[in-house]
Amino acid sequence: MGLVFSRESLGRAPSLAAATSLGDLPESCAASILAYMEPTDICRLGRLNRAFRGASWADFVWESKLPENYIVLVEKVLGRDCVVGNGLSKREMYTRLCRANVFDGGTKKVWLDKCTSRVCISIASKGLAITGIDDRRYWSHIPTEESRFGTVAYLHQTWWFQVEGEMEFPFPAGNYSIFFRIQLGRAQRRFGRRICNSEHVHGWDKKPVRFQLGTSDGQSASSQCFLGEPGKWVNYHVGDFAVCSQHASTKVKFSMMQIDCTHTKGGLCLDSVIIHPSESKERLMRF
Repeated sequence: MGLVFSRESLGRAPSLAAATSLGDLPESCAASILAYMEPTDICRLGRLNRAFRGASWADFVWESKLPENYIVLVEKVLGRDCVVGNGLSKREMYTRLCRANVFDGGTKKVWLDKCTSRVCISIASKGLAITGIDDRRYWSHIPTEESRFGTVAYLHQTWWFQVEGEMEFPFPAGNYSIFFRIQLGRAQRRFGRRICNSEHVHGWDKKPVRFQLGTSDGQSASSQCFLGEPGKWVNYHVGDFAVCSQHASTKVKFSMMQIDCTHTKGGLCLDSVIIHPSESKERLMRF
C-alpha cells in the first residue's frame, strides 16, 4: 500500500512542478521587470510567452524610453493624429521615432538616438544656403549612394566659399554637437570598385576653414581647421550647444566659410550637416 502511494506521489510531483511556470507571472509584474531593460531586450522577451508579450506593449514600459517632450516630438515629426489616444501606442511611437523620418520637403531627417533618447537630425546640402549654388560654373548636385539623401553638392571651383544653415526644433534637454559631413574629391564606382578622383582638389591647404554656431538663447562656438584626407568622408566638428528647457523650440544657426579671395578652392563634396547628442561626438569625429 505504501509502495503504491509512493509511486503515485512521485508520479504527481512533476505535474505539480510544471503547473507553476514563468507563464504564470502576472502581466503587471512582467511589465515592471521590462521597464528596466533596453528596447531590444524588451522585444526579445516579448516573444517568451503570453504574459511577457502583453507586458511588452505596456505604455509605461515605453514611456521611460521616450524623451520627456515626446508628445511635442510626435506632433512635429509624425503628425498630431499619432498622439496617444488618437491611434499609436507608446511602443509604436518609439518605433516610428527611431526611424529616419523625412520632413521639410525632404531636406531634413530626424530620428531618436536609442542610447540617449534624444534626437539626431541630418540636413541635406539642398537644405543649406550655399553661396553660388545656382551657378553651374561653381557648383553642381551629383547623385551618389554614399549620401543619406541620395545627392551631394560638389564644388568645382570658387573664390568665396560660404555655407550657412539654421534649424529650429523642440530638442529634448541635453548637450548636442554639430558636424559638417565633407569629402575632398569625387567618388565614383567603376567595375564595382570605389574610386575617388582628387585631381581637382585644391586651395584647402592654404587657409583654414572657419566653423561657427549660435543659438537663440545666446550660446555660441567657433573652430577652424584645414580640410584634408581626400577620398574619405569626414565629420568636421563645428561646436556644441546645450538645451536646458524642452518646453520650447531651440533655434540654432551654423556656418562654414573660407572667404580669403587670394586663391581659389575646389574639388569638395558637401553631403549634410549632422546634429547629434554629444555623447557620440568622439565616435562621429573618427568617421
